[in-house]
Amino acid sequence: MKMNDYFERMKTVLGEDYDRFLETVDKPAYKAIRVNTLKIQPEELLPLLSFAGDQVPFAATGYYVDVEKLGKHPLHHAGAFYVQEPSAMSAVTALHVEPGDKVLDLCAAPGGKSTQIAADLNGTGLLWANEIVRPRAHILLSNIERMGVKNAVVSNMKPDVLCDRLEGFFDKVLVDAPCSGEGMFRKDKEAIYEWSVEHSLSCAERQKAIIHSAAAAVKPGGVMVYSTCTFSPDENEGVVRHFLSEHPEFELIDTGCRFGTPTLEHAIRIYPFHGGEGHFVAKFRKLKGKNYKGKMFTYFEPPREERIEIEKFICDILRNPYFRHYHVIDERILNLPDVELLPDLEGMNILRAGVKLGDFKKNRIEPHHNLATSLTPYDFKQRLIMSCEDIAAARYISGEELEIDNWINGWGVATVNGVTLGLGKAVDGHLKNKYPKGLRTLAWKDLQI
Repeated sequence: MKMNDYFERMKTVLGEDYDRFLETVDKPAYKAIRVNTLKIQPEELLPLLSFAGDQVPFAATGYYVDVEKLGKHPLHHAGAFYVQEPSAMSAVTALHVEPGDKVLDLCAAPGGKSTQIAADLNGTGLLWANEIVRPRAHILLSNIERMGVKNAVVSNMKPDVLCDRLEGFFDKVLVDAPCSGEGMFRKDKEAIYEWSVEHSLSCAERQKAIIHSAAAAVKPGGVMVYSTCTFSPDENEGVVRHFLSEHPEFELIDTGCRFGTPTLEHAIRIYPFHGGEGHFVAKFRKLKGKNYKGKMFTYFEPPREERIEIEKFICDILRNPYFRHYHVIDERILNLPDVELLPDLEGMNILRAGVKLGDFKKNRIEPHHNLATSLTPYDFKQRLIMSCEDIAAARYISGEELEIDNWINGWGVATVNGVTLGLGKAVDGHLKNKYPKGLRTLAWKDLQI
């Protein structure tokens, strides 16, 4: 009965496009990758990936794929690409991020849209990626780290608390709201049997609360994009209409996207017959409101002895150290994003601000994996050069110790096709594997794609 109710509602929503939709229901779900231009360009990566197909219509760096287990590929481990549902890329395309922007991704886990924003920022401005559910916030942080994002703050906060604290702070805000996920039904065939009108209405109420909170964080003249991966009118057009009725300081504007089916005055719907699993995107401009009047971050350099120790350690490993804003908290060594763009972080639940360089241990500094992922191989004095076809790359990812030549004892990086994989420590011709245990695969044979 639920399934029949769902299809009856889709017939009403789609009208003359309903038959086109029905033709897609039993077909395989679309899969895609998005090239991470913080680490590699499409013209460099695509020749290395025999499985990469046509460009998706939703983002310039997205490409269809038709293989499984891409998460095990060495270049995925290295952050060269992100596995992402094609139409999910549309929301950030509509946000039109420009270098130097301060951007909030309010419901950011697992990180696909945040890392797409980071690529558009290209190391400038500030990305603030927030996730309310703590385990998902740690997944978000892991992906921010893997993709080499240097200018991000990752937080684990309630949307209303965060946005009230940062009222009028952001140029761009993305609300990719939790939803009933109807756009995922082709990927998870059983999920359709769990669908109900009641669940969709419950999601809509939560979405109204989230977008209401998000409105405060947008500066006057700033832009907000609201998106979902569902087809429900209650969660899409219904939320937009309710928001506009409650917030006359916002107007609905053109998404700037030329794909999907138009809805409302300017919003768009994407269905499987458009080449993606399903998305809704609406874009708003804030006409008036308050600018941020809160405190900005006060930066203090670490004590002289600590700074000297950090700089010596960095200089031992890197060719041209460029880190400028060292910050030490609880023995953790960070390099902060542009401190002139940071608000005061006191009392906020921050998982990471900038790049974690390492930790103070007894009489030494232990580098962190994030140091490797945030830089290119050429930034390091010592590097193990591999390709994604080398057994050595798979052995490294699985945690094995490798034999090396021409290294002096000390730290360096393992690389694959010109992208950093992770750290290693040379000891008498052997590379002690420092790839994080939680990221390792069990055996190199599992990595063959």
